Amino acid sequence: MKKFGVLLIAFLGLVSCSNDDDANVNPPFEGQTKEYDLGAVGESGVSGTATFDENEDGSVTITLDLDGTTDGAMHPAHVHFNSAAEGGEIAISLEPVDGDTGISETTVEMLDDEETSISFEDLIDFDGYINVHASADDLETLVAQTDIGKNELTGESQTYGLAEVDVAGVSGTATFYERESGETLVELDLDGTTEGNTHPAHIHMGAVADAPGDIAITLTSVDGASGMSLTNVTITDGTDDEEGTAVSYDDLIAYDGYVNVHASVDDLATIAAQGDIGANATE
Repeated sequence: MKKFGVLLIAFLGLVSCSNDDDANVNPPFEGQTKEYDLGAVGESGVSGTATFDENEDGSVTITLDLDGTTDGAMHPAHVHFNSAAEGGEIAISLEPVDGDTGISETTVEMLDDEETSISFEDLIDFDGYINVHASADDLETLVAQTDIGKNELTGESQTYGLAEVDVAGVSGTATFYERESGETLVELDLDGTTEGNTHPAHIHMGAVADAPGDIAITLTSVDGASGMSLTNVTITDGTDDEEGTAVSYDDLIAYDGYVNVHASVDDLATIAAQGDIGANATE
């Protein structure tokens, strides 16, 4: 009886060692994860997160988790090509966000073209952004949005003042944000503009004191209703004879230039707001 007990203990020890060895050979899968903040668009009050989780089979689960959604509503959501400032076609259709829970969960391994595979590594280097819409009947209205992949902001930024010039009450800021790609999101934020007006804007060569300088980069016109303009900057304006020159965030915050915001398309001679940037900026 004692001999049998010894054999049993030895057998159990072998099983235990065998299980430990298997655990070392095949450790549990631990996929990578990446989270982005989804910001509210306008006065929607809807914000939250988009989380990408890598799965063992190579697919990716994209989870949207939003606060501020409305019970009974369903909010279509998509991953788009390009940055949010540029706009782009739908790359991946996501499950609609349930307004009751604020949750959408989609497992993806292909783009919507059903030809292009997409991995976790591809997505965190993707040139894209996420839009969440008000409803299937109102895709024009966005409630939440975020840039993803190489368009994610690094946290580095530089803000310059835009002073009132020829249009009373119009002033604000120009903020340059660095992207993971090294490109730049330029945000103009003005007070004093009025609904119905559109204000062309440019980065010019040289300093305000030496104006007028040639246009270096055309920015998105400022919307009078919101006072806002967003532009993704990667290159200077070209000419009929030459292409533009690539320009990075580091180039722009050291640039010999200034920003002009004009009264209107029909009145470019009237400057609404203006400010030096880069090498010309004063502390």
